[in-house]
Amino acid sequence: MKEAAPSMMVEYKLPIITVNPDGSLRGKGGLLEDEAVEFAKMLDAAGIDMIQVAQANHTGNMGDTIPPMGAVPYNWTLGACEKVKAVVHCPVATVGRVVSVEAGEKILEDGTADIIGYGRSLLTDPDIANKVGSGECIRECLNCNKGCVDAIQSRRYLSCVLNAENGDEETIFIKPCTETKNVAIVGAGLAGLEAARVAYKRGHTVTVFEKSDRLGGQINIASVPPRKDEILRSVQYYEKFLPGKVDIQLNHEPTMEELNGFDHVILAIGAHNMDLPMPVENSNVVSSWDILNGQEVSGKCVVLGGGLVGAETAEYLANKGLEVSIVEMMDKIAAQESDTVLPLMEADFEKHNVQKFVNTRVSEIKDNVIYAVNTKEETNVEIAADTIVNALGSKKNVFDDSKLSVPFTYVGDCNGERTADIASAIRTGYKAANEI
Repeated sequence: MKEAAPSMMVEYKLPIITVNPDGSLRGKGGLLEDEAVEFAKMLDAAGIDMIQVAQANHTGNMGDTIPPMGAVPYNWTLGACEKVKAVVHCPVATVGRVVSVEAGEKILEDGTADIIGYGRSLLTDPDIANKVGSGECIRECLNCNKGCVDAIQSRRYLSCVLNAENGDEETIFIKPCTETKNVAIVGAGLAGLEAARVAYKRGHTVTVFEKSDRLGGQINIASVPPRKDEILRSVQYYEKFLPGKVDIQLNHEPTMEELNGFDHVILAIGAHNMDLPMPVENSNVVSSWDILNGQEVSGKCVVLGGGLVGAETAEYLANKGLEVSIVEMMDKIAAQESDTVLPLMEADFEKHNVQKFVNTRVSEIKDNVIYAVNTKEETNVEIAADTIVNALGSKKNVFDDSKLSVPFTYVGDCNGERTADIASAIRTGYKAANEI
């Protein structure tokens, strides 16, 4: 290559087969660490311009190469990079869960790498370099893998759940307003917060009303299950960006008179844990939302609903040492979860002996006994419990907009019949604010 193109810089991506905490090897199609160090010397002697030390792949699960939040430590391949850098003269790059600019700067200051590779982070915020220069805060990647890695594996459109512009930058961008308006946003979940950011960026005057004492809405309970605390970065971004730019009023539920004093209202009032649709008599039923908000439960717990919230609540309870079962009408638990996260959850279920009843429809609950039918085998199922957890889903909150005399828009969970995931919340909030 050097002979054919002497002026071209040649970078070699050095794939390392790393070692999991249990001693097993992670990755294929690469080199063990000691071999990689020796091979790096050969590459350096051959005149390579740069070496990027990275995780080996080709395992069939991209989560091995691009791990989701909580799966591996931050900067997880840095140890191998440091060993390579110690024996070569060319610049060496590190990549892998170096989420923040501060973490990257620390690596450079310590001299353990010369270059930081950001992958998913640049989907979340492609303006990282410009924002470092200007001092504007950066929206940081959650490592959720939902918009990017899952899309690659299923051959779908590559995107980021936090970035409404990602992949559509030519047609979707923040348009400066032609007339400054006073905009009220009711609700400070992700949809409301993104609407506030975009409305401010366009030049509007923005007030956010939140009836609780904190920003984030459902993200605050979504961060509670195992490995999920990193999802709070989504809210922390707005906590850094919005103060001083937007009037945020916590513990304040606005009156209709207040809202009618604005030029436009964006309603981001969220959703609530829906009621059980079957008859319930003399039974201890609690909602998954209450549990993730801190309500203590005991004994044998049966979680009704094996969607994402139900599965995460079950995993949370199992990790607290409780006996847990999941009842799900469909044939799969956590069908909405990332393919890179699901193996971690399944391993945790197996470790804690979580029982799964799929293809199971509950007909009634009486005296803490769940009466159900296995729809595949057409057999009756009875499950006794001390605590029954309602995780059958959420239902949008309803707002009486009949007395609103100004234009208004619904975003997030309360927009449409189905409640929203993070991507939908961000995109509806962005779109509503960008069209005022």
